[in-house]
Amino acid sequence: MTKVARTTNPPAVPRGRVLPKYEFGGPPGAAAIVFGLPLLVNFWYFACNDKSGCPAPPLLDPRTLTWDKLKEDIPWPENGVSGFVNFKATFWLLVYYFVSLVLYRALPAHELYGNKLRESGKPLWYRFNAFHATVVQLAACAVGTYIYGADFVVWTFITDNYLQLLSASIILSYVIATWVYIRSFGVKPGNPELRELARGGHTGNFIYDFYIGRELNPRITLPLFGEVDVKAWLEMRPGLTGWILLDLAFVAKQYRQYGFVSDSILFITAVQSYYVLEGQYSESGILGMMDIITDGLGFMLTFGDIVWVPFLYSTQCRYLSVYPVQMGWVNLALVTAVFITGVSIFRLANSEKFAFRTNPDQPRFKNATYLQTKRGTRLLTSGWWGISRHINYFGDWLQSTPFTMPTGIAGYVILSAGSGIASHTTGGFTMLDGREVVQGDARGWGMIFTYFYSLYFGFLLVHREGRDDVACAEKYGEDWEKYKKIVKWRILPGIY
Repeated sequence: MTKVARTTNPPAVPRGRVLPKYEFGGPPGAAAIVFGLPLLVNFWYFACNDKSGCPAPPLLDPRTLTWDKLKEDIPWPENGVSGFVNFKATFWLLVYYFVSLVLYRALPAHELYGNKLRESGKPLWYRFNAFHATVVQLAACAVGTYIYGADFVVWTFITDNYLQLLSASIILSYVIATWVYIRSFGVKPGNPELRELARGGHTGNFIYDFYIGRELNPRITLPLFGEVDVKAWLEMRPGLTGWILLDLAFVAKQYRQYGFVSDSILFITAVQSYYVLEGQYSESGILGMMDIITDGLGFMLTFGDIVWVPFLYSTQCRYLSVYPVQMGWVNLALVTAVFITGVSIFRLANSEKFAFRTNPDQPRFKNATYLQTKRGTRLLTSGWWGISRHINYFGDWLQSTPFTMPTGIAGYVILSAGSGIASHTTGGFTMLDGREVVQGDARGWGMIFTYFYSLYFGFLLVHREGRDDVACAEKYGEDWEKYKKIVKWRILPGIY
């Protein structure tokens, strides 16, 4: 298979310990994230649940809130904290990762070189086939669903063991982050094994380096599987595919509970699946991302890839599996239009940038304007990239908003069977087991959970743009200041 060498070569920097240059609030911020995010994702599950409501009713009256009262209204394990983990869920989660490794090695792949490393000037070799791997897994699940319907064991296992799968994934993220941190001290001077430390990942502060990641591209050679780039593999495989599987499991759960599937959960599952599959289809694009070029592999990326993405991003489908919003054709058309607009901006802007970098002399750029830098590269100042310095980020955020919009003014309360309230309440539903789901006093409060993704993603993109601005300032020097005077807006013209 042909291997294509990429020519991008980040500027060389001196080897050795760098002066601390902290992000994310420095060591205190890193410590808060390392220990706080696992608590947050657990809170998300318990506070918006399928036992009492979203939010759980006791949370609506903080003045009378007690732990005993709250524990009665959340799916707290009968055997306490020890119930957060069980062997069965952990075993099958590891089997899932093993299958992903098998598919990584067995399926055809796109093989190419990445960016040249700062110290050696040599590129690392990558193997990409996440899209094919996900299609194979989804095809297997489709066959199982065709035979067993919504009771297919994969779907029931996921929803019945959600907390335990979440806990096992959190533990795995700590294990991987600890392993790569310890292993990073084996990086040798002179980079004989094409291993190097991330520029901002070896400050000497343990908690910060553990969080941000010390080694840039840790790799492992496994029997039968060969060499695996751990960061690239985690970035595009188990978490993203798991996101789709979680969504589908909640679709099946909705059908088991109501005997029908709502248009809202089908729409969100469809657009999120497209988002994942489109990203995996263009998997090699990660070689130009900050995650691969500058960030080390630490708790930040590990937890984000295998916990935050699948479990937090599937919150909307988890919500709709209990409260099946029906959008109707008009609302469906509106959210579809928003999604298509976002996708179009994102794809057109990125394709224009890629085409200009690949061959700026092609006819389509005959009338394009650009800034010639001292590095020899050109910065496009017309077309999409004349609108803002990261118009693609706006498109990315815009296409994510329909992930949340179908949940409407969210919030619900689950009542015991036979209350008769749902049949007399607009928007109320009765489950097949007789329980009734109404919005009641929870109406609007559920938006904290279902709309959090869009708010967080917007913050993430703004923060990433800031980090990118610093990186470009170091890369281009005074040329970057000239560029910013030409293209004044960061992401969204007139606003930011």
